[in-house]
Parts: sequence; C-alpha cells; structure tokens
Amino acid sequence: MFDLKEHPHRRLNPLTGEWVLVSPHRAKRPWLGQVEDLPPESRPEYDPSCYLCPGNERAGGIRNPDYRGTFVFANDFPALRDEAIEGEEDMKGLIVARSERGICRVLCFSPQHNLALSSMETAAIAQVVDLWTQQFVELGSLPWINSVQIFENRGAMMGCSNPHPHCQIWANETLPNEVQKEHKRQAAYYNEHESCLLCNYAELELAAAERIVFENEDFISVVPFWAVWPFETLVLSRRHLTGFDELIQSEKQSLADLVRRLTGCYDRLFQTPFPYSMGFHQRPTDGCRHDAWHFHAHFYPPLLRSATVRKFMVGYELLGTPQRDITPERAAARLREVGNTLTR
Repeated sequence: MFDLKEHPHRRLNPLTGEWVLVSPHRAKRPWLGQVEDLPPESRPEYDPSCYLCPGNERAGGIRNPDYRGTFVFANDFPALRDEAIEGEEDMKGLIVARSERGICRVLCFSPQHNLALSSMETAAIAQVVDLWTQQFVELGSLPWINSVQIFENRGAMMGCSNPHPHCQIWANETLPNEVQKEHKRQAAYYNEHESCLLCNYAELELAAAERIVFENEDFISVVPFWAVWPFETLVLSRRHLTGFDELIQSEKQSLADLVRRLTGCYDRLFQTPFPYSMGFHQRPTDGCRHDAWHFHAHFYPPLLRSATVRKFMVGYELLGTPQRDITPERAAARLREVGNTLTR
C-alpha cells in the first residue's frame, strides 16, 4: 500500500500551487559528511575510497567497471523509483500528496578523480555531451516519463560530498516546478508572438553585448537581465532547438567548448574550485512537438564577491522577492575580464 513514510511522492503547497518532491526512503542512504573542496591538482588521479572511481565498490557490493571514458549507472539511492506504488491522499484540498515515479542515474564525466569540467579537454567534454544526448533520448522515449532533468551539483557548499567529476539525471513522471513554469511562459509567448521567447531574447543580448560572457558559432552564455544569483549565467543555443536530440555534431563540440570555458572562467574569477548547480532545460518528453521550447542551461553559483562571501536567500528574499546589489552587467564584465586570460 502507498505509504507517505516510505514511498516517493509529491506534496502540494496550497498557498503557492507548487509541489514539493519528497523521498523519505533516501534518509536511509549513507552520508559521508561534508568533504571540503580541494583544488583538483591536490587530489589523486585515482582514490581507492571514492565510490565513483573505476573498479571501486559502491553500495550493496556493486563494483564499478574499469571504465576509461564516461560511465553511467542507476543511482544506488534514487530519489525516485520506477516501480513506485501508486496512491494519493487529499484532505479538503489542503493536505494533498500523490505518488511519483521516476528514474535516477549518475553519470561520471571521466575516470580521473582529479578533474572537473573546467579542467577537461573539449574532446572529452564532447563525449559527455554525447552521453547526455543518449540518456535524454533513452529515458524520454519511455511512455510514462515526461521530463528528463540533467544537472550537476559541484562543491560541498552545494551538497555534493564526492568531488569526482559527475552529474545526475532524474527522469520524472510529471514536470518539475521550474520546468512547468518555463513551459507555460514559453508557450504563452509563442502563441502571442508566433516566435520563440529565447530566440528573441538572444538576439537582444547579442545586439546589446553588455551581458554576454562567451559566444561561439553555436552557443552564447549570458548573465541574464533578470539574474537572481550574482554570477548566474544562461547558456543558449543560437539555432532554435528543443532538446539534446536535435544537436548536430558541430553543435555538440561547440557546447563542450563553451561549458569548458565558462566553468574555467568561474574558477579563475574566484581562484577556487567554484561551487555551482547547473542543469539543462529542454522540452517535455510526452511525445508532442513543443515548438515553443528553446534548449538552454542554467548555472547557479552561490558566491557573492569572493570565495569566502556566500550568497543565501534570506529575509525579504525568502518572504518577498529576490534582491541583488551586483548588476548583471557588472557580473558579466568581471567574468569576461578573467575569460580573456584563458589560453586554451
């Protein structure tokens, strides 16, 4: 039977109309405690205690293969399960919970423990982009999966207790809150203007050239005009794409190049292994076209002015509206300044 204390589910906040994903079974997973961030060069290439390094043992006695490139596997402690027990609870529309199915996977970028996207070669990151694409297609083709979220948490500050270069993939039965909000706004804009919201926004940013950080033949990175986090960036494809599966090979190379340069820029600006949460947003995988959707990625770093000054949502920001002192224009300028020092 469906049990709120055991099974993955969503709970409705009746004040906002948004849902919270609850995974009570994850409380049973082992926790290593916070692992302080160290510069990649101070870490070994192979760590016998790391459960993501090649050949090492993971939970339940599962042993990693001796992989030489990328490696993907089912999360040993998934937030969502593909065999979730269906059920719901509804008390006067105020205490509302519904079961949620899904699939969670872990994707290792490299067998080398002492790397990060910022220190990997473009060709190696392009292999990661290939695997992101494969996973999006594979998971999105399942008839009950409607959203595929690919994301990376980097750094202990962001809740990542393992510095091995990796990301996660959560495939949901329903659209998560942020995807749902972007879905509605992009569709409304498309219906009103008969054009793409982010295509038009990219044109404005390229013309202004104030908030652009990097650009290449196929992608641009920009500190968005509406940025909340001080050094938040938005990565946009120049061509109108709705998902990873529409990328051609040259665009995969371009995306790899921009990701390497942008993450390297962050590291140089703060002279530290830069903590962030980043993820790709793309069309829902319900089988419809969703022409209004534009493929993009968000980078959300929590640092304010230096590696020791952090940015949290507090006070008015938690209860009212996000507020910021550093303008997107100034943030973009600082990122560009250190970006010009990149030599490869």
